[in-house]
Amino acid sequence: MNRFTIGRLIGLLVLVSYWANAQTTYELTAGWRCNPIGKTTGAGTAISTPTYALNGWQPAVVPGTVLTTMLANRQVPDPFYGMNNEAIPDIYRTGRDYYTYWFVNEFTEAPKTGQQVWLNFRGINYSCDVFLNGHKLNTKRFTGMFLRQSYNITPFLQKDGKNRLAVIVYPPDPVGNPNGGQGGDGTIARNVAHQYVAGWDWIQPMRDRNTGIWDKVTIEKTGAVNVRNPHVVTRVPGQRTPTGTQSPATIRPSAELENATGAMQTGTLRYTMNGQTVTKNVSLAPHTTTTVDLPALTLANPRLWWPNGYGEQYLYPASMQFVTGSQTVSDEEKLAVGVREMQTEWNSTTRSRQVSVNGQKVFIKGANWIVSDAMLRLSPERYNAEIRFHRDMNLNLMRVWGGALLERPEFYEACDRYGLLVMQDFWGSGDCNGRWVDPAKKDDQWTRRQYPDDHALFLTSAADQIKMIRNHASLAMWCGGNEITLPQDIMTPLRDSILPKLDGTRWFIDYSNSDEMSFNFLGGNGDGPYGIQPINRFWAYRTWPFNSEVGSVGVNDYASLERFMPDANRVAPVYVPGGKSVVDSVWQYHKYIGYDASIDPYGKATDIRDFTKKAQLVNYDQYRALMEGFSSHMWDWYTGTIIWKTQNPWTAMRGQMYDYYLDPNAGLYGLHHGSEPLHIMYNPVDSMVMVANNTFQYHRDMMMVIKVYDMAGRDTTLTQVFSEIGPTLVRPYVPINRAIRNLTRANGAFLNLQLLDLNRKPISDNLYWLPDSTGTHSGLQQLAKAPVRLSARQVAAGKVEVTLTNPAGGPVAFFNRLSLVDATTKKRLLPVFYSDNYVSVPPGQQKTITLDYTPGQVMPLVSLEGWNVPEQFAPVGQ
Repeated sequence: MNRFTIGRLIGLLVLVSYWANAQTTYELTAGWRCNPIGKTTGAGTAISTPTYALNGWQPAVVPGTVLTTMLANRQVPDPFYGMNNEAIPDIYRTGRDYYTYWFVNEFTEAPKTGQQVWLNFRGINYSCDVFLNGHKLNTKRFTGMFLRQSYNITPFLQKDGKNRLAVIVYPPDPVGNPNGGQGGDGTIARNVAHQYVAGWDWIQPMRDRNTGIWDKVTIEKTGAVNVRNPHVVTRVPGQRTPTGTQSPATIRPSAELENATGAMQTGTLRYTMNGQTVTKNVSLAPHTTTTVDLPALTLANPRLWWPNGYGEQYLYPASMQFVTGSQTVSDEEKLAVGVREMQTEWNSTTRSRQVSVNGQKVFIKGANWIVSDAMLRLSPERYNAEIRFHRDMNLNLMRVWGGALLERPEFYEACDRYGLLVMQDFWGSGDCNGRWVDPAKKDDQWTRRQYPDDHALFLTSAADQIKMIRNHASLAMWCGGNEITLPQDIMTPLRDSILPKLDGTRWFIDYSNSDEMSFNFLGGNGDGPYGIQPINRFWAYRTWPFNSEVGSVGVNDYASLERFMPDANRVAPVYVPGGKSVVDSVWQYHKYIGYDASIDPYGKATDIRDFTKKAQLVNYDQYRALMEGFSSHMWDWYTGTIIWKTQNPWTAMRGQMYDYYLDPNAGLYGLHHGSEPLHIMYNPVDSMVMVANNTFQYHRDMMMVIKVYDMAGRDTTLTQVFSEIGPTLVRPYVPINRAIRNLTRANGAFLNLQLLDLNRKPISDNLYWLPDSTGTHSGLQQLAKAPVRLSARQVAAGKVEVTLTNPAGGPVAFFNRLSLVDATTKKRLLPVFYSDNYVSVPPGQQKTITLDYTPGQVMPLVSLEGWNVPEQFAPVGQ
């Protein structure tokens, strides 16, 4: 993947750490080696001694899975390319030993007087035994993908500081049969683990089921007392606004203190934030862990944290320390605290829940998130890029789907930074866990209804993971599971005991499409529809009032297909009305979802490049209409919607706004416009021009301009009028039915809607391409070329300003894709963040777009290609 360091962007991230400070904690990433169990002799006590020879052991990727290690060592082909995944042995057929591996690492750490050293694992899938310097650290096999482990290794460190760690990792049991069902035969759900690894309708199976040390391994050094699981609760009473003087907020901190020694320890627990400190003197009995509540801290005139689009996402640096009587810091945990309070209430008009932040109701514009990478190649850089894309879509919520992970702290750090609320599912799905009769499943519904096998492990894991992420401002809701409740003996203690005790500040919904969230007055499963929809349907069809899953298509352009599809398979699908469409086998393997007849109004695709180009028009239109249609009925029909889905963790061809390689498609920018905080839009059902205000501000003195361009570029102003709109409202303004019918009848037309401020600067600028009276875009098919001028200049390191100028006297320069490319290869640099893309420029106007990227040694080029604009390149001037 080119240019994926994102160093400049992540520089901001590393200023704030959610782990202990860098002086006391370091990660074990380099130097790992591994070997399959079948080629390994000797017990762990022997393997973990320096005298045990590692001849023939291979380099290992940690954090990572067995498959990521095999891929790095070129033992398997890239499973995300073409049909390569079919060439990799599946664990269901090989047996579990094939993917059972030993992992070894050597690190330098000598024991020091008064110091405790801890070995921490943040995630191993699925079970393991751990050895250090000839000693077994765990008394019984450790089990659970979502359960942290921590060992005090102080007594086992070598005096010369040379230590060997050995871990044997066993796959899930059972591994599940990847028979094509959702989650395969369903038995993968007998484990407390992710379910998609046995295959789903948007992904092929992960052949090792992601067995491995998949998350961080760290060494942490403390004094006698270790500060664990700090907890910071913020209370923001009343109804607040993002600006102006704030009434005080209350901060309630607490932490677990572990005395690792055999002696009584006394000292002070100290929490510091915004220059204020609260403390409590503590005495700790030997070998005990105690939860300590500190006095409340009152924060005067706080800077509050708000969701994306409503205000800033301010994060206070804070620290939790245990200080001994001699004023020595035994341990410190650093945090970033967003001061906000979540509320929820029932909206009796919509018959659904509505979400409030700091006393203000927020219309939810959400995304369903699977996982960043299906093989768990997770990184802060990738999380940052993906969540930034969602911020740029003007969304405000991420739902973490229940068949995947309870997401990592780095995911939440990105959501904190960009203002994305999070609805976090626990581990379960209606598909695997018995909601429906399913012939693909091995067990009947009654048996699957009691998955997983170990309910106590589920509850222990849930408690641990709650502690891991509960401090994040972005975490807004807990959800029991995807489309089904958890077994009652899991649900009841989780809802009534564990969450109130360990959190108690967030809404818990029992499952994703529950009547508690959204009254399902239409029957059925309570979510969808999925796939391509007539544009009018998003506006006119009333679906579930807080829809947890509704979505559409997502094929990227030709440059994306080149990255994962052999040339011979880059063949455009052929739609057959009333019959079975012709689709290439690799497209089907990568879960293509049909565009049906939606390409044809632009002219039948002549080849694959033409198909993917026209697919971008459909992507933009579909996702803009989706969010506009829901927004047009906010607080009347709906309190929110969550798109299924906005990203893919592998090279799938459906439900995505950018591809696996982080290259955006036009759907991202359709959402960027359709979801903007203050938005002017056209209702195609009743031809009404409307404005949606998803802010807490009253907007006055806005000039509304409604203009139509014909295919030659001649414009007709239908009206312009000053308007205003109150906070969190949607309003109809002007019907334009007759005018639109007349102006589009022959060849279609462009409808340009603008909101201008008093300086005549656009607040919202929205361009629709409307078909002719037959529903065909006949005018677009004959649109003359537009002589657009392209210029680019560097305005800062890693920031380029691009200007598109369309001279007067010609047609609209329609649907222009900008890319930042390597000057030599002309290949796109990824990721790049565009302030807008797939832009159209009316005649006599210009548009300026900014591009953010990670700079290299050679200045890139800017490329431009549009519907009626030939490809051109421009150097980046200084």
